[in-house]
Amino acid sequence: MVFKRLLGAIGVDGPSVDTVLDHGAVPPGGVLSGQVHLRGGGSAVDVEHIALELVARVETEHEEGENEGFVVFERYVVGGAFRLGEEARYSVPFQVTLPWETPVSELYGQQLGIVLGVRTELAVSGARDKGDLDPLAVRPLPVQEAILEALGQLGFGFRSADLERGRIGGTDQRLPFYQEIELTPAPQYAHAVDEIEVTFLTGFDRTEVILEADRRGGLFSEGHDALVRFTVGHDGAAHRDWNTEVDGWIRQLVEHRTAHGTGAGYGHGDPYGHGDPYAGGYKDDSYGGGHGYDEHGRHDRHHDEHHRSGPGLGTAVAAGAAGLAVGVVGGLVAAEVVDEIGDFFEGDDDEGGDDED
Repeated sequence: MVFKRLLGAIGVDGPSVDTVLDHGAVPPGGVLSGQVHLRGGGSAVDVEHIALELVARVETEHEEGENEGFVVFERYVVGGAFRLGEEARYSVPFQVTLPWETPVSELYGQQLGIVLGVRTELAVSGARDKGDLDPLAVRPLPVQEAILEALGQLGFGFRSADLERGRIGGTDQRLPFYQEIELTPAPQYAHAVDEIEVTFLTGFDRTEVILEADRRGGLFSEGHDALVRFTVGHDGAAHRDWNTEVDGWIRQLVEHRTAHGTGAGYGHGDPYGHGDPYAGGYKDDSYGGGHGYDEHGRHDRHHDEHHRSGPGLGTAVAAGAAGLAVGVVGGLVAAEVVDEIGDFFEGDDDEGGDDED
């Protein structure tokens, strides 16, 4: 067991903490469980609370370019109000529920390249310090996996995944960022689009699927983006013909002639049907602050003319023409990006030194 001593406000001789998450990826809305192990320092202390924060590395785009930073998107108090004796050991088991909009970090066991983590905060005798940071693995819900697999079987390939700070207008988005899964076009659509981006905004009983196409320009016309949105219920996902349904979505997206950026909201329609796919959609910078979110450096994404985000920090899988199904996503992995994720968490653990036991 590796304990990380909290060196900041609590002091060099303060307690050490080691948070251990139970094995296995957790879906959005699922239960994350584990234990926080504490070891007392050189003197007894009063532990006021133990908190867990969910953090994500998010891209922010602005006029000068883009940068990356961490956003806290959920916080839980899992223990506290006890005295930790000198060199004493104490464990706190926990079970917490992930937000429904938690991004997906892996597909069929392969990392998609986004960075999610669980950070432990310990409040002792009036001082707070944040120590242990552990990687968080999130797998897709069945409906998300079915849609991605259908895209793969239709011939789309995985390009990258990233988290963008901002809000998708006209939706019920709750987190201060959204995930984009960028796909290379299937051969039958390559003449019309350069790239398709998929975003899932998930609730407890339904998922909004936002599709955005980076459209190719013609000889006498410029390219532009188009957005459409569909809402699907979670029940009965295993009994739908997803290939036919998703292919219909893509056809509507490709045929959608409304230029991106009209400022109109999405149509909602039947919450378990398609809604109005032709209602204009937009991604804007109107997202305000929210309780419990890290407000440092908050900026939001503009999709202006010709302003596209290329493969960012999230490029983890190099997919072939066969798409996103098991054989492809499980195939070629950009090892340098996976190593970058591992090095990040290892680097965090190295800060301040570790005590092995």
